[in-house]
Amino acid sequence: MDHVGMDTDRIDRFVGGLWDDAIVPQLVDYIRIPNKSPMFDAHWVEHGYMDAAVRQLEAWARAQPIAGMQVEVVRLPERTPLICIEIPATDDASGDDCVLLYGHLDKQPEMTGWGEGLGPWQPVIRGDKLYGRGGADDGYAIFASLAAIMALDEQKLPRARCVVLIEACEESGSYDLPAYVDHLAERIGKPSLVVCLDSGCGNYEQLWCTTSLRGLAGGNLVVNVLSEGVHSGDASGVVPSSFRLLRQLLSRLEDERTGRIVVDDLHVSIPDDRLVQARKVAETMGTGVYDKFPFLPGMHPMSSDLVELVLNRTWRPALSVTGVDGMPPLDNAGNVLRPHTAVKLSLRLPPTLDGEVAGDIVRKLLLDNPPNGAQVSFELEKSSTGWNAPAMSAWLDHAIDHASRDFFGRPAVFMGEGGTIPFMGMLGAKFPGAQFMITGVLGPHSNAHGPNEFLHIPTGKRVTACVARVLAEHHAASRKGLTVGVAVADGDANMAATSCC
Repeated sequence: MDHVGMDTDRIDRFVGGLWDDAIVPQLVDYIRIPNKSPMFDAHWVEHGYMDAAVRQLEAWARAQPIAGMQVEVVRLPERTPLICIEIPATDDASGDDCVLLYGHLDKQPEMTGWGEGLGPWQPVIRGDKLYGRGGADDGYAIFASLAAIMALDEQKLPRARCVVLIEACEESGSYDLPAYVDHLAERIGKPSLVVCLDSGCGNYEQLWCTTSLRGLAGGNLVVNVLSEGVHSGDASGVVPSSFRLLRQLLSRLEDERTGRIVVDDLHVSIPDDRLVQARKVAETMGTGVYDKFPFLPGMHPMSSDLVELVLNRTWRPALSVTGVDGMPPLDNAGNVLRPHTAVKLSLRLPPTLDGEVAGDIVRKLLLDNPPNGAQVSFELEKSSTGWNAPAMSAWLDHAIDHASRDFFGRPAVFMGEGGTIPFMGMLGAKFPGAQFMITGVLGPHSNAHGPNEFLHIPTGKRVTACVARVLAEHHAASRKGLTVGVAVADGDANMAATSCC
């Protein structure tokens, strides 16, 4: 037994058994459901896949033997559904305090390039890996959250009141979530700890906790030059190519030789503590910083400096073109000067840069003074602000590191992540007194959003056990009279609570 009265071996056995007997079979069924996020399935309501996923997860949650648990599917008009689970504290001293556990159930689209015998909606277990879309991103979250709570209850270990929120439009930018957080404000209370299970890990040998997330500005850029396609031999040299003009516009944003974003206002000053963390991550991961990606022979990363690569993917803006329209496939491409070219842009933003400000900068940059008088449009689909964690309380730093040592056998690692979880920025503003444990199972080659996505099952088990440990330490710290959240003045809290919606 340790200082919180926890038998870690018993936690390990309980969580492992639950994963093997119940969670993995549930994830297999969940992967089969093609419940793509609304951005990728405009007819998600009619198709019914989202409701099917909600019904499955709701039914499993209701069947779990957690005393006093209330499970509800909340449905606000014209919005994706949300699963809300309320679990009372083991004592009555919590008041408005709670631990908020978060995940999502919507999925990215299929993507091409899946390996033989694999597919997005085809669950396959090979060794320790469960392949298929959404298992690791982020279907496992509801199961891991409740499993961690049940593991504590099985040992009769005390914990705070818990609220579990599982949303259904995270992959579309979480645009429905603020309305639900406002709608459920009284039931949520004032969380002193937020646990998010939708992040990544640098390896499968340690607990990795996320200290920052990039924001995202994205949308559709269209360049029109003609009302219809014309013979390229007749028009080339006279009519500007829509593709060439689009290249000019992108060069306003990005240096095509280096990939650096050339707009100074889209960069921020990187905090000193994050620079220290980046050096530690580079030291821990080594060439794993880049060799986790499926580079082709002869390809090399954008820099040979590992620290710079870590900072590039966590604290610097970066542009990706994720879709193209207006171009026929190669086997059907005639000698035609095409009337338009369109691309979908995904611009990752530094964690502390305001997403709406960045969106306005990008829109103005692309639309002002169109080259050759072309008709240029830019539809901004996303403008999400990133997140930078508040200073971590001593109890949480201790709890996370000890959890990693207990269940992984190695110390925890803290790092920024390159992806975007809009919920974190929103919650950081809504609940400025909360501490954050942001972690996940998306490690090397797990390939979230791409082909061959998988969940590393042993990591799922260990992360679940780590969450149980942190919940127990949270309760112990609060009972010792320690400040388990972040001290915030009332005026600051009120201002922050109204700034996100």
